[in-house]
Amino acid sequence: MSTGAARHVAVLDREAVELLQPRAGGIYVDATFGAGGYSRALLQTAGTRVVGIDRDRTAIAGGSTLVEESGGRLTLVEDRFSHLAEVCERLGVEAIDGVVMDVGVSSMQLDQAERGFSFRLDGPLDMRMGDRGLTAADVIARVSETELADIIYLYGEERHSRRIARAIVAARQEAPISTTRVLAEIVARQVRAKPGDIHPATRTFQALRIFVNEELDELQLALEGAERLLKPGGRLVVVSFHSLEDRIVKNFLSERGKSGGGSRHLPELAQRAPSFELITRRPLTPTDAEVAANPRARSAKLRAAARTTASAHPPLPLPSWPRLADVIRGG
Repeated sequence: MSTGAARHVAVLDREAVELLQPRAGGIYVDATFGAGGYSRALLQTAGTRVVGIDRDRTAIAGGSTLVEESGGRLTLVEDRFSHLAEVCERLGVEAIDGVVMDVGVSSMQLDQAERGFSFRLDGPLDMRMGDRGLTAADVIARVSETELADIIYLYGEERHSRRIARAIVAARQEAPISTTRVLAEIVARQVRAKPGDIHPATRTFQALRIFVNEELDELQLALEGAERLLKPGGRLVVVSFHSLEDRIVKNFLSERGKSGGGSRHLPELAQRAPSFELITRRPLTPTDAEVAANPRARSAKLRAAARTTASAHPPLPLPSWPRLADVIRGG
């Protein structure tokens, strides 16, 4: 099979595929298809079938060549990766051998100014991974100063969130904030950066992107969907790029990887059997050579686990952080 040219380099791809242990005839889900790096690697094993999911229509269209090359073994679906269990159900797939997730924005999206993800490229303040729902510009125009500060603080871990929110609200009263450059300049005037620091707008842009795309809820729901779908022995591999994502994956696997659900005062039958066995006790990180070749890999962390024979645990309650639905209702 021809490999084709990839517009996005999958991070820790060799390690991810090795941990998935693809076998002939196995069924795998590439939950964040992107440019198809993981799918392409999985298809190298004879007889594998891959379901690729991406909410970005451009990514799905870009995978058409790989679909043809796969001889019918790759199916691409435009959808949220939180819906991976429902996607497989629609395709008649009841159980799978592995799931890989590369969480967050892709290099392709960052490099397209018109998508509005990057403060380094001037473009419309969009930030949607798909083509539905509110844009980042809509959010900035509609939320209160307090809500905006909470979004920037919680999703961007930005300690200057209140100062930034105050400046954004003052600026939008003068004129709509509709481009990445305008927003980046507003934030940069509020956050002093020392030489060698990240760009002052990095955390604010991260926060808005996560909020607009509901990324953290998406991740938790996707993990629960994988738990329901994976066969005993099936592998889950997740590559994340910042602490909020990694914390969700770590906590999910920790909770699912130990007996729990009861207490020492309850009968042994009340204890819930672990649904996952950890493969990586500590996250894998990229080598210096990979970071040099692909700077995006710098903050990547890979965690992996194998499904046990136990039943899936009940879904966890989603954290009470700000949500896009609240903005929509408020409008």
